[in-house]
Amino acid sequence: MYSVFAVDDEPIVLEGIRSKIDWEGSGFTFAGEATDGEIALSMIHELKPDILITDIKMPFMDGLQLAQAIKQTQPWIKIIILSGHDEFDYAKKAISIGIEDYLLKPFTPDELITSLKKTADRIDTERKQLSDISKLKAELKSNEALIKKEFLNNLVHGSAEMSTIIQKSSELGINLISRYYKVLISRIESRSRNINSQQEACSLLNSYSAAINEAVSFFHHSNLLVCIFKGSTQAELDDNTFRAAETIGHIATKNDDCTVLTAIGKTVEHLSQLKISYEDAKKILSVNTTPDSDSSTNTLASRIISFDDLGTDTNYENGTGSGSGVDGASGFLDISENDPLVDRLKYAGKNDISAIIEESMSLIRNNPGQFKVFASYILVDLIFAVSKLIEKLGGDIKTLNPEILQRKFVDDAVQNQENFTKILEQVLNFALEYRDSKMTGKYGDVILKAKRFIEENYADQNTTLTTVADEVCLSPNHFSTIFSQECKTTFIEYLTSVRIENAKRLMRETEMKGYDIAYECGFSDPHYFSYIFKKNTGLSPREYKLTVEK
Repeated sequence: MYSVFAVDDEPIVLEGIRSKIDWEGSGFTFAGEATDGEIALSMIHELKPDILITDIKMPFMDGLQLAQAIKQTQPWIKIIILSGHDEFDYAKKAISIGIEDYLLKPFTPDELITSLKKTADRIDTERKQLSDISKLKAELKSNEALIKKEFLNNLVHGSAEMSTIIQKSSELGINLISRYYKVLISRIESRSRNINSQQEACSLLNSYSAAINEAVSFFHHSNLLVCIFKGSTQAELDDNTFRAAETIGHIATKNDDCTVLTAIGKTVEHLSQLKISYEDAKKILSVNTTPDSDSSTNTLASRIISFDDLGTDTNYENGTGSGSGVDGASGFLDISENDPLVDRLKYAGKNDISAIIEESMSLIRNNPGQFKVFASYILVDLIFAVSKLIEKLGGDIKTLNPEILQRKFVDDAVQNQENFTKILEQVLNFALEYRDSKMTGKYGDVILKAKRFIEENYADQNTTLTTVADEVCLSPNHFSTIFSQECKTTFIEYLTSVRIENAKRLMRETEMKGYDIAYECGFSDPHYFSYIFKKNTGLSPREYKLTVEK
């Protein structure tokens, strides 16, 4: 299925596009619509359709401006332009931008379907060409690409000669002069461990990498895309980085077998500090593992993790204790010693729990006949790590979960293998749930403020991702990422659900007409409201009204 988004300032045209086409029967899905380019740009950012149908002349932002903006940020989107008889000059400009097709108004549903299918064929052809593994291999082996990769690799590893960086980058056609910098690393992996799927996704990414705004990139190893971003302000840098992270994830996961973990290092002010940002991103990747392909818990989802968003104290000093063991006076385990597992727990996802447990069991299986000894060692090590992580996040393990610090807790846990694995899972879940509560807390006020703003302004048709992001003082791309990962739903989905729930309330409590309810709940067109209502509830507004009246 190919998703389609439509933009036109004439509601009757949008209604025709939406209702006169057998979308699913034709191999397409109708993703959404907007009546002007500015609102459309915000929605397209989140929905990421395959095809955009747009009128050429509209208020605020016309179809040409919209097409140019889309081509810069989401170059894979194919664009079909709609225009009247007197707009040929506009059409010529549109062709120069790189549109796929041009339809003259009025047009029939069959003409639109023909155009869509022709565009879909081009998408298929382009994806096949861009994901050609041999093309990627040939390009990466070219002399120019190798020189560029070596230069950028040395730069992020801190081994480039600082005195010649600007001159060398100029010779390679790379502009690195900026106020702020940040390094992003995306790891592309196949869920089924299919190397061809992974390479095809990487090849597709490589083909689009030149379009990533304000960045230079290279592939490190076979599946790590490294991007160096620059920005004149920290807000601009964040915006570019998070937009690129979402774009990378979207492109690579067009192959359903692939997932992407994107790690973003901290912001630095000098090229000589790029190594710091790079090492931050590497650390995030190093402690996030992929479950085995034959695991029943293989639910790894693509994620974006920013070092700046983690909110942990990276300069933490260890306590004054000298070693591990048991405090004889209190019966508590000594938690003063640090452990490398702390870093892993800091970044791990719930899907990583099974991998951590399996690694522990592998160690035990490799030492038969010594179950209690090695199980005790593993559990104590884990408790040290959990304790230190909670301390780093401002908590006190002795208050939050004193039971696990008792020697008796360890002794009881290692009586048999089944009980041991259950206890490991229990401790890991406790640690990650506490960590997530603190991470969410970092943006808790942001999410709360955003939701409050939506509740108060959902009736305004101009309430969009951009306006809400402005309200909480974040860039749209950064806010979009935070909102979707914290709330487990996209901004568009959440806003729509608020509007639909309020529409339901008005249907239950008032005698308002359907078209009045549509406008009252922020929909610009009653017909689109009916479409979205049925898509979300399974009933038309009229059918829903009848059910609540019974």
